[in-house]
Amino acid sequence: MHHARPPAPVPAAVPAVTGTLADPDTPFAVVDARRAAANVDRLAHRVRRLGVTLRPHVKTAKSLDAAAPGGGPPGPVAVSTLAEAEAFADGGHRDVTYAVGIDPRKLPRVLALLRRGVCVRLLLDSPEQARAVADAARREGVRVPAQIEVDCDGHRGGVRPDDPALTAIGRVLHDADCLDGVLTHAGESYFAYTPEDRLRAAEGERDAAVAAARALRAAGLPVPTVSVGSTPTAHAAEDLTGVTELRAGNYVFFDLVMAGLGVCRVEDLALSVVVTVIGHRPEYGRIVTDGGWMAMSRDRGTAAQARDQGYGLVASLDGVLVPGLVMTSASQEHGILTTRDGAPLPELPLGTRLRVLPNHACATAAQHPGYHVIDGAPGGPDGAPGELSAAPAVSAYWPRVTGW
Repeated sequence: MHHARPPAPVPAAVPAVTGTLADPDTPFAVVDARRAAANVDRLAHRVRRLGVTLRPHVKTAKSLDAAAPGGGPPGPVAVSTLAEAEAFADGGHRDVTYAVGIDPRKLPRVLALLRRGVCVRLLLDSPEQARAVADAARREGVRVPAQIEVDCDGHRGGVRPDDPALTAIGRVLHDADCLDGVLTHAGESYFAYTPEDRLRAAEGERDAAVAAARALRAAGLPVPTVSVGSTPTAHAAEDLTGVTELRAGNYVFFDLVMAGLGVCRVEDLALSVVVTVIGHRPEYGRIVTDGGWMAMSRDRGTAAQARDQGYGLVASLDGVLVPGLVMTSASQEHGILTTRDGAPLPELPLGTRLRVLPNHACATAAQHPGYHVIDGAPGGPDGAPGELSAAPAVSAYWPRVTGW
């Protein structure tokens, strides 16, 4: 049966790149390009030391511009949607891993990309998926590279390295010349609160992937790719022997969850949302803004951490944190700011613009069509922010990919 490709998402109009953060209607998303570039450089340096290939996962920013904030040619990427795969292919990327288990109904879109010369690597963890991929490859006369997802910590999908299904799946793929390797993701590392825990997670992730590769090779099957990665483990790994590539996505922006884990500092966060003060309720100890969960998302990822950051920490428009001020409640278009421990509210007149740092960069970014980009300011060698004007100038607008 022929499955028509769904219509491409209509991109939002790109705003004029003029003025400062004091100009666009709020709420809107902001990216500090200097911080993003510093975050990218930090992991790139680490990956070079580890001797593996870095495959950035673009699911966080979903933006061609944000994928290489410091510039550079298109390189290998991982994506979470076929809309991302198609957009990044249009942008010149020719090595794409679709890192979500394949729905066989989506194979026509994958085949269309393969015929364009884009290497789209699929992910699967069942014999049924493997047979669908193998059948499509034979029927269409196109090699469809597929990786077997390995479960390293019980977080989500995948087969365990010692599961006989691993080699059975590998055999189905290999017989159709589709076996491309193994891939794992240490999802539980997002709950690793100490450096020792994160190192153990990184080692467990590596060991599971390498063990799966070893089992497949023992069965006479080729394993060209051994892929691991998450933002916490990518910044913790010290030895990736047996691994060929490392994936991470959140690291470009970072967020309060990553800061709470100790993977980064609050000063490293490159994404924020500009909101405006629209009301005061001093009798309740509240300041009201026009940025609710439609601007920030409902993600409350820090609630499970030692320090709950509500819906986000609050900074002035120049990026300086307002001491003790947190977005503690949100309805659809209203964000409620309160202080910790009942401290007096700061003087923030009606119309004051603020920047809110998000719990989960992926979820907050998804609420916006794109990013107003500021250049930030020079920092020291540790990446600490420098001085910013009261209303930083907007230097660019980076559209996001939407849809699936």
